[in-house]
Amino acid sequence: MIQSSTSKPYKNPSKGAGLPSSTTQKWTSLLNNDSSRAVILQAIVLALVLFGLWFLFANANENLNRLGMTFGFDFLQVTAGFNISWSLIPYDPGMSYWRVFLVGIVNTLILSFCVIVVGTIIGTVVGILRLSDNPLVSQLARWYVEIVRNVPLLIQIIFWFTVVFSTLPAPRQSYHLGEWLFLNNRGLYVMTMESALSWGWIVALGIALVASLYALFRWSKPYYTLSGSRSSGFYIGLAVWALAAGWAVWSFSTSTSLSVPTLKGFNYSGGAFLPASFGAAFVAMTVYRSAAIAETVRAGMQSIDRGQHEAAFTIGFSRVQSLRLILIPQAIRSIIPPMTNSWLAATKDSSLAVAIGFPELVSVFMQTSMNQTGRAIEIIFMVMGFYIFISLLISYLLNKYNDSVQYKVR
Repeated sequence: MIQSSTSKPYKNPSKGAGLPSSTTQKWTSLLNNDSSRAVILQAIVLALVLFGLWFLFANANENLNRLGMTFGFDFLQVTAGFNISWSLIPYDPGMSYWRVFLVGIVNTLILSFCVIVVGTIIGTVVGILRLSDNPLVSQLARWYVEIVRNVPLLIQIIFWFTVVFSTLPAPRQSYHLGEWLFLNNRGLYVMTMESALSWGWIVALGIALVASLYALFRWSKPYYTLSGSRSSGFYIGLAVWALAAGWAVWSFSTSTSLSVPTLKGFNYSGGAFLPASFGAAFVAMTVYRSAAIAETVRAGMQSIDRGQHEAAFTIGFSRVQSLRLILIPQAIRSIIPPMTNSWLAATKDSSLAVAIGFPELVSVFMQTSMNQTGRAIEIIFMVMGFYIFISLLISYLLNKYNDSVQYKVR
């Protein structure tokens, strides 16, 4: 017997009971995709951040309107009317708050730069000494690091200012080195050169000369690597560079004169002056940062296989040669990332110098200027923006250098 088959009507699976719709399937596929999910999460976070910023700005604007105040940066063109004890760039009370902001930035940068340079040098030496085979040297370096790192930086700054620099003799009894350097409880006075040329042009010319010499050697390096000697073009370029450098030195020497510190009354005039607050902040921050950098260097050196040390001595390298040619070039790959944190911290630590009256950015702008103008929000935004910019710049430069020294893997 032949059974007849009955045809069943077609049903759309998307409309069936218990089956997901096409829209649900699309969202599920998006969420299951790593790149799509990352974009969605980032968009949500960005929206929340923007909403939070809008809420804070609207709330602050409402409070300012209730107090009869407005938000704006027009106050930067108003005359400051107060003096600053020390500035590397020209300043007088008749200048604007914008000039005060620049003075604070320059003073902060020069202090941070000096601390970073000297602290890195001292920290590198101390870190290497911690690995010395001499027990006395190793223990002295170890105790230096342990003591300095466990004392808060603010206490060290106050200690150096009140116990060391403030107890130096008065100007009339200054410690001196010949007629060109005088040290007393007000600071350091040094003989300097005064030029009819702008110091900005002098610095720019010096940078140009150094950069051109570096470019000349880089240009001739491939030929030197292949042949072992320099090309004739290199010597022609070097002669041109020497003529340009000689002309620059001659122009500078004919337009400069010496400014010698001279005691007049109860203080010195002439020459260059570094206040005691700068000296105390510089010494305290340098000592503190060098201890942290020393630990970074020690850890980087210990990350190198012991066989590298033994191989260096096997081929007859001295201790200095093995460090310079074999160990440090390998350790630098491990040292740079944590070194970045130390450099960033040194820049931000400069704000602690406000405790001893050094006129850095927080002192002259977030204290004096804020008290006189009442523009707290604008001033805080500007100071935060400066520190964020400097931190990102330092991080970017060191990351680029770190990438250049890493092993290249094909």
